[in-house]
Amino acid sequence: MGPGRWLVLALALGLSALAIWQLEADRAGLEVAPLAGTGTTPATVYRQAGAPPAPVVVIAHGFAGSQQLMQSYALTLAQAGYVAVTFDFEGHGRNPQPMSGDVTSIGGTTLRLMDEVARVADAALVLPGADGRLALLGHSMASDVVVRQAVRDPRVEAVVAVSMFSEAVTATQPRNLLVITGAWEGWLADEALKALRLAEPGAELSQTIRDPANGSARRAVLAPNVEHVGVLYAPVALSEARAWLDATFARQSEGPVTRRGGWIALLLFSVVALGWPLAGFLRRWRASVPPAAMPRGAFLASAAIAGVATPLILWPFDTSFLPVLVADYLALHFALYGALALVTLSALGAMKIEARGRILRAALLWLPVAVFGIAVFGGVLDRYVASFWPTSERLAIIAAMAAGAVPFMLADAALTEGGRAPLWRSLLARGAALASLGLAVALDFEGLFFLMIILPVILLFFLLFGTIGGWVGRATWRPFAGGIGLGLFLAWALGVTFPLFAA
Repeated sequence: MGPGRWLVLALALGLSALAIWQLEADRAGLEVAPLAGTGTTPATVYRQAGAPPAPVVVIAHGFAGSQQLMQSYALTLAQAGYVAVTFDFEGHGRNPQPMSGDVTSIGGTTLRLMDEVARVADAALVLPGADGRLALLGHSMASDVVVRQAVRDPRVEAVVAVSMFSEAVTATQPRNLLVITGAWEGWLADEALKALRLAEPGAELSQTIRDPANGSARRAVLAPNVEHVGVLYAPVALSEARAWLDATFARQSEGPVTRRGGWIALLLFSVVALGWPLAGFLRRWRASVPPAAMPRGAFLASAAIAGVATPLILWPFDTSFLPVLVADYLALHFALYGALALVTLSALGAMKIEARGRILRAALLWLPVAVFGIAVFGGVLDRYVASFWPTSERLAIIAAMAAGAVPFMLADAALTEGGRAPLWRSLLARGAALASLGLAVALDFEGLFFLMIILPVILLFFLLFGTIGGWVGRATWRPFAGGIGLGLFLAWALGVTFPLFAA
């Protein structure tokens, strides 16, 4: 491995260590422990060690999220002296209980999620450090859940609704409502203003109306330069939430407002950057000759046939066979897309089958790629971003996703020639894959709407791990080594992200 790779390795390790040190510093002086008494719902308590009794703030994540996503709010409020509690909704994170009920009815899934919030609140309010007062904070899907629970539960004295959409807001309910929306969230900014003007027509954003002492206060603010996820890390949003709770409970909080977003971005970037020097260690298993350049016609035909034919073939069929929303369709789409692309390339003579010994050596190289993605990158995600370690209920889902994701990433490796293809081919190959999923959604918008949430994830995967696949392919001249490893990592990532759902 050359000096350049050693330098990048040292820098990446150093920056990773710095980011981890900064992120761990947010926990200084706090007790972070599991919360008992919540049934099957995993919940975590954040509070200052030795602090006097204080109000409880139950913090709820959005759809396809987990309690790790809400750590910035939990840590900021705990450092301010509150008893902050996060948890995994049913079907999410490490909660083994699947979501159930009618997702289109308030009396269905929403009511079950409200009951879960109530159960977590009941367990938190009997903690030794709780003073009996209660507030709720929820993001996205959970914003509606906490609003409705606050209307139902007279113990709730304040609500912080982040990225809110809820038809349950009225001129007087819920009590002491703060709406926080990212400035880049489009129509949700209109929803925030609408909620404010229900209480006082003519009110403007960033204006506080009425009196928190009697529960009638309301405020709506935009966090600048952030979107639906960035609002969870925005210092303005965190400061507003803390100040709102202070006003409600007549407290004067001190302590830092966490600034985790930048450090998390640096950590993830540094971990991905490790892939380049580590790929250099695989050169000793490099193939004797590089893969032959793919003819343009074969490339275009393969990408076009797989991209267009896959959603058209699957369109007439019922693809529901997994206890998760749309993951079953995605697994089939990936498998068929990959098979069509590989078969087309083989039929056109653009992909040669390697000798058995070479295939064996290439197959062994997928292991370090998969371990790097799942254990190293996944470990960082699980600690600081979102749940990444599966419950036993998700293992079958990961296996089913792997049956589709591995052929899909093998096709990607073949079309991009293991990172050796011109940039325009890589962009076109991955654009065709995303467009194919977009066409599937257009053909069955109602049934596959939730795939829209996954499309940005797939794009980010290509940007980050497609780059790593290219490093591995160029170092080894074996495109399929990266394809298998990254396919397994993609299957794992999607398998732990999709909410479990039982009819």
